[in-house]
Amino acid sequence: MTEPRHDETHGGALGARLNWLRAAVLGANDGIVSTAGLVVGVAGATDDRSALLTAGLAGLLAGSMSMAAGEYVSVSTQRDSEKAALAVEKRELRDQPEAELEELTGLLEERGLSREVAREAAEQLTARDALRAHARVELGIDPDQLTNPWHAAWASFLAFTAGALLPLLAMVLPPAGWRLAVTVVSVLAALVLTGWSSARLGAAAPGRAMLRNVAGGALAMGVTYAAGTLLGAAGV
Repeated sequence: MTEPRHDETHGGALGARLNWLRAAVLGANDGIVSTAGLVVGVAGATDDRSALLTAGLAGLLAGSMSMAAGEYVSVSTQRDSEKAALAVEKRELRDQPEAELEELTGLLEERGLSREVAREAAEQLTARDALRAHARVELGIDPDQLTNPWHAAWASFLAFTAGALLPLLAMVLPPAGWRLAVTVVSVLAALVLTGWSSARLGAAAPGRAMLRNVAGGALAMGVTYAAGTLLGAAGV
């Protein structure tokens, strides 16, 4: 008889995966809104395809590089903090093993185990891998899955680029008379999708998230289009 399979991901791996997916959705959303605001603003001032393409590409490259650099710096700082915390824990385990065993016992007690069971579990975990046990229980860190700044940077770069391509292509590919309408409709539809995705990843009701996304994107496009129109009329 075949044993039933249980492939569901638990713990840190699931949390890490959800964080990456959420970051990708948010990066794509940023790319959509910022690039849409830029090209719609320029469209308010001119209908020249070259100007629109240049502005859109500049916004795409600047935004994606900024997102990648920001994520790299942020995650590098987080990784340095994790490594420093692990180094401190390793030193404490070497210099004060009994105190660390007692600390681990107390932490397991706080999770609902009796004193006797917590002590036995702490001893077994310490005998197997003391640093990993303390890292996971005390620090909430998995030593085998430290955050990777390069992964974060590339994920943000690609997500922003994918999001930014939609309003850029929607603005430069259709005929002049259709550009603005196609861009607005495409952007609002994409924002509905990213709002729904972010809500589902967070196990929240999607309606409010979609409404926030659409309202924010519509406001951004409206403000930039009005500014571009005024500047164009002023001959700036």
